[in-house]
Amino acid sequence: MHIDILLNSVKQQVKSNIDDVRLSVSSGWEQGRTLYGGISASLAYQAMREVVSPDKIIRSLSTNFIGPIEADKEFGINIEVLREGKNVIQVVARITQDSKVALMSQASFGTARQSKIHIPNQLQHTMEYPLKPNGMPNIPKVTPKFIRNFELAKSKGGWPFTGKKESDLHGWMRFKEQPNEFCDAHLIALIDIWPPTVLQLLRWPAMASTMSWNLEFIHPHQNIAGNDWIAYQANTRQAADGYAHTEANIWDKHGSLVAISRQVVTVFA
Repeated sequence: MHIDILLNSVKQQVKSNIDDVRLSVSSGWEQGRTLYGGISASLAYQAMREVVSPDKIIRSLSTNFIGPIEADKEFGINIEVLREGKNVIQVVARITQDSKVALMSQASFGTARQSKIHIPNQLQHTMEYPLKPNGMPNIPKVTPKFIRNFELAKSKGGWPFTGKKESDLHGWMRFKEQPNEFCDAHLIALIDIWPPTVLQLLRWPAMASTMSWNLEFIHPHQNIAGNDWIAYQANTRQAADGYAHTEANIWDKHGSLVAISRQVVTVFA
């Protein structure tokens, strides 16, 4: 199931003034016993995007993964506008399945304003643009199904459960099947595909899941084409007591910083 089919279904339902968007996602987007977090957060974002005027662009997205969302089973997305001012609007989306909240996202959208303050991003990366994918090996019952929808080109760090001694993870990412028109919803779905940085330290499979995820979107930046490789560099700020705190920077192919990602990950090892 191509991501554009899912996003277009959300768009059409919201435009039809349907209060509770209903859809299901195929098992090709599974991550363990739930849907891949990037696709569920992307769908929640798209629902919120449709109730916001085009001049207000996404500035931040905070998502809590509360419970599993089963594949091939209908769920709902409910949208609530918390407050809309002249420049900024705050919107909440909830995904529910079987009358239980499984995901909750809050997005902040804002218009561009004239300002005397202008501090350009100074952080750059030195990774070479990839010539071909260097993806995660397909290990039965270990490698999640959703990975098949993407291409990865790792440049630093290791794949999960390979017993590495470092916890940084660098590389490039893109969709295997090019989106029709790349948008912020696609970017959200892309950023979450990398495994938690700390799993490469382990020598055996263990459960892990993202508890909360915060994204900040950097504007302005150039348009991203559907077949562009997007750069990703993640590091572990701290890990203990079964929780890991990670940060990542995301650049487009031109070297412009487009997003900052922060996650709290639960690790059962």
